[in-house]
Amino acid sequence: MKDGRHIIWSNDIDYDDWREDLEEQYPDLTEAERMELMYELNGDYLDDERSNLDIQLSRPILVVGDLGLWNGRRMGYKEIPSGNIRDCLYNERDIDYSTWYVDKNGDFRCDAIHHDGTNHYLYRAYKDGVSDTQIENLKEKIYRGIATRADITRVTRRLGDEIAHVYGFLIPRRQAPVQER
Repeated sequence: MKDGRHIIWSNDIDYDDWREDLEEQYPDLTEAERMELMYELNGDYLDDERSNLDIQLSRPILVVGDLGLWNGRRMGYKEIPSGNIRDCLYNERDIDYSTWYVDKNGDFRCDAIHHDGTNHYLYRAYKDGVSDTQIENLKEKIYRGIATRADITRVTRRLGDEIAHVYGFLIPRRQAPVQER
């Protein structure tokens, strides 16, 4: 866990973290070959994480994006119609580095670095029982850049609980504030 985050997968990796194991397992390779192998192995680990997170939800997943574009930051959204958490672990082609993690609040997120800046993605499942109108109203607010955390949590739920169950970590439950009498 780093900074209250449970990292699921990242390709923003450091050879120094891998060096000892790679030198021990592959002593005949050059450092450049071991570095290439590190990226290849790490890419294979992403496929493993997709298998680990093959969790089918009852509703589609909403991806709320805080996008770093050449002309500034914008909010946006897309849906993952399959409703399967594994399908969150894909990025657009122009992304250089990605880190998927569950934050301290139990939200599944991705920070994706590209040539124009960094995109921050929040993955949430639509709650059972919310209407199409509620969903459309939320998407309109996101599109207009005025959606609040309360707007998002009213219509969606976090994915961290399912992910924490797979990996065996705990997410603290938020306590309701105590009211004074």
